[in-house]
Amino acid sequence: MTEAKHARSSGVRDDAAARRRQAGEPKGRGSLHRLMQRRSTIAFLMTLPLITLVFTLVAYPAGYAIWLSMLDRSMTRFVGLDNFAFLLGRDRFWMIVYQTCLLSIAAVALKAIIGFVAAHFMHVIPSRGQRKWRGMLLVPWVIPPAMSILAWRLLYDPSFGAFNWILEHLGMDRILWLGETGWARFSVVLVSVWMGAPFFMIMYLAALKSVPEELYEAASIDGASWWQRTRYVTWPMTRNIVAITMLFSLIGSFAGFTIVAVLTNGGPLGTTQVLGTATFLVGILGGNLPMGASMSLFMVPVLAVAAAFILRGIAKRGSES
Repeated sequence: MTEAKHARSSGVRDDAAARRRQAGEPKGRGSLHRLMQRRSTIAFLMTLPLITLVFTLVAYPAGYAIWLSMLDRSMTRFVGLDNFAFLLGRDRFWMIVYQTCLLSIAAVALKAIIGFVAAHFMHVIPSRGQRKWRGMLLVPWVIPPAMSILAWRLLYDPSFGAFNWILEHLGMDRILWLGETGWARFSVVLVSVWMGAPFFMIMYLAALKSVPEELYEAASIDGASWWQRTRYVTWPMTRNIVAITMLFSLIGSFAGFTIVAVLTNGGPLGTTQVLGTATFLVGILGGNLPMGASMSLFMVPVLAVAAAFILRGIAKRGSES
């Protein structure tokens, strides 16, 4: 019985192939035609020019930076990995790496927590009031960074800044916000959180809007508390958005330049220097472009590990669901 079915199906395929040959249709035309009719193929062909443009704009600067990092200071002699070996043997470079990781991770963690809490409070506000509050809370994210950071510098001023004026009226001593290592790092993190928390809030709020209300109603009927609803309903439904937002913010924080350059310029004594400002200092101001390129490329493996860890978690949760 099975052999008869197989013979009939083979005969049908042979007849179809014979008809195509008689009609003058090439042998592979049918499969090519079916391939071109697929939505995925059409979508890929429509986006191919944009993909090519993006790849060109990314691949050329990245390739040139790698080539530049393997030249000497005069950019006339190939030195291989000597620039990287020189940086790895410098304690000051490792201090810059440590400071970059410290400031970036602290800022991203605080932005994630504050944004998550603010999004929850915003979510329970009536729709009419949400527009007004969303507009006000997005102001720090919309203002040009250089202008807002200059305003923060005035607030931190040790002589006539608003923060020290408040401390004096409370009977406390003045603080050298940008003149002491601990306070300078705290000031950089605070400004970064002030500028980035609204972005986290709006991303988390969009994720909260996508959670079906029926899940919260079912959890309330089962007697779940606010914390249990947040842990077992809200968090599983929004954790992928949280992870992606944190990844984007971590990349931006590692490559960040404006906050440190305008607020502290790496001071005091280089204790707030990060990879972005150090690269500019060595490569542009110091005239050593190969060393600056080598320093900037150290961000790649750190961010690649973080991205792989976060995206792997997202893919794993997606396969489980």
